[in-house]
Amino acid sequence: MGLRVLVTGAGGFVGGAIARELIERGHSVRSFSRGEHAELAELGITPFRGDLADSAAVDAAAQGCDAVVHAAAKAGVWGPREEYERTNVLGTHNVVSACRRAGVGRLVFTSSPSVVFDGNDQHGIAEGSGYPSRFLAHYPRTKAAAERIVLEADGPGLATVALRPHLVWGPGDPHLVPRVIERARSGRLRILRRRGQPSGLVDSTFVDNAANAHVLALEKLNERSPLRGRAYFISNGEPIEMADLLRRILAAAGLPPVAQRFSPLAAYAAGAVLEAAFALLGWSTEPPMTRFVARQLSTAHWFDISAARRDLGYEPRVRLEEGFERLRRWLEQAPSRCAAAM
Repeated sequence: MGLRVLVTGAGGFVGGAIARELIERGHSVRSFSRGEHAELAELGITPFRGDLADSAAVDAAAQGCDAVVHAAAKAGVWGPREEYERTNVLGTHNVVSACRRAGVGRLVFTSSPSVVFDGNDQHGIAEGSGYPSRFLAHYPRTKAAAERIVLEADGPGLATVALRPHLVWGPGDPHLVPRVIERARSGRLRILRRRGQPSGLVDSTFVDNAANAHVLALEKLNERSPLRGRAYFISNGEPIEMADLLRRILAAAGLPPVAQRFSPLAAYAAGAVLEAAFALLGWSTEPPMTRFVARQLSTAHWFDISAARRDLGYEPRVRLEEGFERLRRWLEQAPSRCAAAM
């Protein structure tokens, strides 16, 4: 018998993929988002509109549900602190409270590996890594706070788990893929690495794999599940150099690889200066470089997903080669999609 599942952020990239897979597996789905999404209604998904900061709206959406997948968040690396706090921290608190008031028994939270990123190389790290003492952006800091809220909420009547998919991409991606393509076309894309040294290995996750991990977690989460109160890294399990990841994205768009190199130290310094300048001037647009982006582009960050394989039964179904071929076909069929997503 299928579950009645509320997916927050179902109008987004990852949330939408999760909602579609839930429907395919016979579950009943309702969505919670701020906007209207006709494509969800076409799938038979019941829409609820509202803001995560509005506890009454979240309560109404959760009524009658067996489970919640909380995928909505304010993403990005730039913006007012209060906006990240409002959506990612207060919003998650409201989701947990709504689950308790509505008698929802399962909560799966979409977290991020950035919650444990301290700006240094991360080679095959497992879930035992703690949160850093400081963060380089509001997004990872507030996502870490939200993850704590969810995991600490695990208890009688509510089983919780957090998943940390890394660099999710694929057809329909409104974030990584169009950003890389736009910067390459404008001549602003650089490979950050020291001369004569390879760039660090990084993990990424094809969107269908990320969605599948969420559905597996939801279906396995129960009163006696080993998943309870835990976080799991999710990826394709195929770490490659950052330069190679960018090259493959550009190749899918029919663009040449990036040849320009830039010093990681210089990029970090530039990010610090630009952040200070933009904040002083009150500019809301994202600076061309930030400290967080400089560290993300110049360090290794790949993860041990053996715990997800063991406890969730997770195995990446779409390998990188197939994923990039799907991306190429999607971009080829409608090249304007990337431009429209930016």
